[in-house]
Amino acid sequence: MQTDNDPSADVVLTRRLAAADRTALADAFDRFAPTLTRYAWALAGSRQDVEELVQDTFLTLWQKAEGLDLATTALLPWLLVVCRNHAKNQGRRNAKHSGDELPEDLASPADADDARERLRFVTDEISRLAPLDRRICELCLIEGHSYAEAAAMLDLSVGAVTQRVSRSRARLKKAVTHDEH
Repeated sequence: MQTDNDPSADVVLTRRLAAADRTALADAFDRFAPTLTRYAWALAGSRQDVEELVQDTFLTLWQKAEGLDLATTALLPWLLVVCRNHAKNQGRRNAKHSGDELPEDLASPADADDARERLRFVTDEISRLAPLDRRICELCLIEGHSYAEAAAMLDLSVGAVTQRVSRSRARLKKAVTHDEH
């Protein structure tokens, strides 16, 4: 079984997606949907919004597959950034309609508590990182700054930020997959 962090499998999968292989999209969904869903729960408050974020992310993957240029050979970081961007757009749309009546499916406090509990292992793992690594994760993985921006903010080289993000991602991924199994 392939894991989320198999770069060689990601290269093959990306090529298949670029060739409009529909089974590649299904394979990508099977590999990445659970992780994207957990991530989307951190960004959205209702089950409907989470499902929409995941669907929109895979739709974007399908639509942009032909010209996809990954910063690394790993597909998951690209998917997480796309998901976060969709969440920002969703937040803007929701803010526009904030004067309207609240939708019936708006997440209850119990749903929010459930989502926080599902992500507990990730937040716990982030809090265990060294202060500099934690700040880099916050800047790059949560706030969406580029490695170059984070490097400038923290007076580090881009290479140092890249290396620390890579190590932190591996540690977080290990925590996620360990918690699931």
